[in-house]
Amino acid sequence: MAILTYRENLIQTVLDNSYGNTWEEAVNEWEITDCVEDRSRKESCICGKEELKYLYEIHNVVTDKYLYPIGSSCITKFEREDLCEETSVAEGMFKLLHAVEQNAYLELSPDLFSRKLLRALYERGAFVPSKFNNYDGANDYEFMLKMFNKRDKSSITPFQEKKIKAILLNSIKPYLQKELKNKIVR
Repeated sequence: MAILTYRENLIQTVLDNSYGNTWEEAVNEWEITDCVEDRSRKESCICGKEELKYLYEIHNVVTDKYLYPIGSSCITKFEREDLCEETSVAEGMFKLLHAVEQNAYLELSPDLFSRKLLRALYERGAFVPSKFNNYDGANDYEFMLKMFNKRDKSSITPFQEKKIKAILLNSIKPYLQKELKNKIVR
């Protein structure tokens, strides 16, 4: 009996749990429903690859079946931009949370931020309305996006730097801690 490759295992498992008979049909039936960070890296992907750090759960909206765990590299094989974007945002949130909790020097650089991550944080309610943003979280989101988009980060004023830190510590950090507290396996 031939041993299947990781890719062949992935394709077979997805097809076995899909309505579509071809890979091209089947991949469009799936959505990401959850992501957990496994710091121990003890889990293996549905394809057989070992030592996953990020464990995704996907749901087939047609057959109502779930697959878990699946790694982000297998999700990229679905060749769907929306799923790839979701994995990038999920992993970015974990990375940002760890940097904030470790009191790392934070700047709005591509190492920790992206426009997609800022947008996802906004859409998910991380920018909390307060008296400092005229009770509209969109103001903080727009400010952070404007600061992120600055080509010359040295032009950020000390006041703007303080505001960035305040938003990170008072809005984004508590949001990430709340949302991800049960999604980190040690």
